Amino acid sequence: MRRRAFLAVTAGLVLIAGLEGSASPTPPPGFLDAFHWTMDDPRFGGFSGIEVAENGRDIIVLSDRGAYTTGQITRDETGRIASISAEPVRPLQGADGKPLKPGFSDSEGIALAADGSVYISFEGRARVLLYPKLDGPAKNLPSPADFKAMQENSALEALAIDAKGTLYTLPERSGGEHKPFPVYRFKAGKWDKRLQIPRDGGYLPVGADFGPDGKFYLLERDFRGLAGFSSRLRRFTLGPRGFDKGEILLETPVGLYDNLEGISIWRDAAGHLTATMVSDDNFKFFLRSQIVEYQLPD
Repeated sequence: MRRRAFLAVTAGLVLIAGLEGSASPTPPPGFLDAFHWTMDDPRFGGFSGIEVAENGRDIIVLSDRGAYTTGQITRDETGRIASISAEPVRPLQGADGKPLKPGFSDSEGIALAADGSVYISFEGRARVLLYPKLDGPAKNLPSPADFKAMQENSALEALAIDAKGTLYTLPERSGGEHKPFPVYRFKAGKWDKRLQIPRDGGYLPVGADFGPDGKFYLLERDFRGLAGFSSRLRRFTLGPRGFDKGEILLETPVGLYDNLEGISIWRDAAGHLTATMVSDDNFKFFLRSQIVEYQLPD
């Protein structure tokens, strides 16, 4: 899409200009790994969502071109990623059992339910689909009128599911720099819009997850033009009155990583809270598909 193409080209210019430049910025505290992931598959890339199993190895990765792959991470004795083996990237199906059509295939957010079913949120035509089996046909969830009014390339980027099976999604834009982001909640077959998250600075939501601690984690990005991307991770507690003000857990230096878009929160074998994030290479040779991991404070 136009805005993404501009971001990708600009990021490419930054990378090319910096090939002979100075060293990369220093990662913030908690850094574990940044694994450059490659695979010989024409559908590989554009990754916008990720789910990591409790074992820290099994993964589902979502592409923003209506496709997905499943695989397994092999880790070394320190827990760092040694390699990733994955199945061929496969197209998502619509309710008719056929691959999603252009204009309906901009898959952005992913949420894995306790029963193994998968929910996916979309831009383009903003909606959420349920996949009882990821390799099978989708079921359409009802869509509120607000979804139809969302900007085509700034709709339902982030999607998460809590321990009770309630879905939460929010658009990439709030409609104003000082307006909070509306959070849409799907429960008992209906959507409501009673919740919101404060907007803070130029960061925009791109991914979300509920951690094993029951808290809501929001991955955000800020595009700084020729300087590149900065990513931020905020954590919120959801109570009877809604989300609290939240806390910033992570803010990466501009240009350290490419376009981080998907996030999964899990605990390693030692009980450490871990954030695994995936970057969208926009199918451009000068961008990378990375798996980036940080250890988070409890």
